[in-house]
Amino acid sequence: QVQLVESGGGLVQAGGSLRLSCAASGRTVRPYAMGWFRQAPGKEHEFVSAISWTGSSTYYAESVKGRFTISRAYTSNTTYLQMESLEPEDTAVYYCAADGRFSRQKELYSYWGRGTQVTVSS
Repeated sequence: QVQLVESGGGLVQAGGSLRLSCAASGRTVRPYAMGWFRQAPGKEHEFVSAISWTGSSTYYAESVKGRFTISRAYTSNTTYLQMESLEPEDTAVYYCAADGRFSRQKELYSYWGRGTQVTVSS
């Protein structure tokens, strides 16, 4: 099993920046693609970004493209989501997930963190 723990969430003013981290631990025999999803109050889970296991390919939701950057550090088994120019619409609980395949579809992800709250004030 793989355990994922998000961190880095908090309260930030509109236009500010925040970096989320997702630390992976446990058995990691297979390479995993990593993804970030978010859920705003009263809404469904929304895809945010994903990165392939090699780091050579990335996906971004149109709403965050150009503002968010996903990356990974293999030595520390950590995946990052650097968020710039944050907007109130970005307010949500952010979850990281791991999957054996590179995908935008949350149904295909096998492992999930517990989430970290991001709140962007006007």
